[in-house]
Amino acid sequence: MIVGALLANIVDAGTGVLTLAEGMDFATFQRSRLARAEIGRLVEVMATSLADLPDALRHRFAEIDWSAWAALADPLCEAGPTRDEALWFAVKSLVPATLMWLRVYRDSQPELFGLDAG
Repeated sequence: MIVGALLANIVDAGTGVLTLAEGMDFATFQRSRLARAEIGRLVEVMATSLADLPDALRHRFAEIDWSAWAALADPLCEAGPTRDEALWFAVKSLVPATLMWLRVYRDSQPELFGLDAG
């Protein structure tokens, strides 16, 4: 159940990030305090949930950029431009790529995505 719940959290948070950031450029993102704060919260949910996945699953999901997600930990703890740039990188690169790979994995390994998984 834990793995399925973590994967559901990741997908839900990532979908929220992409929905909130739709049509935004970096300047709009920086000006939007509410959207920026919520995107930050959702990216943190993704990063934490990804970090909590078992190592065996990480090996099965090799195409996810685990090192990039781990590297976000420090910038997400900061405030200001460093955090904004890290979040924007997540919005434009990490989140879409991660969700894409999770869709591929769900198609090929659906048993991992059920709430009875793990």
